[in-house]
Amino acid sequence: MDQFEGLANAIVIQASVDYRLALKQLRQNPDFQPAISRKHEVERFFRSEWFSILTRVDGPELLARLKTEVEI
Repeated sequence: MDQFEGLANAIVIQASVDYRLALKQLRQNPDFQPAISRKHEVERFFRSEWFSILTRVDGPELLARLKTEVEI
């Protein structure tokens, strides 16, 4: 793994962690504005051209998996 790939993976992993946390916070308090903002920010990132440059992972599919994971 080269340095770029390692950094790209770290960015995607951190976004996933942030998304899980936002979803969990919203489950407890649906009106919690910081979690709403973070959720939308990560969703935009996973659907962005920048995301597709960083990884070959399907962003919308990853979002769906993360949502399912948090709902369980």
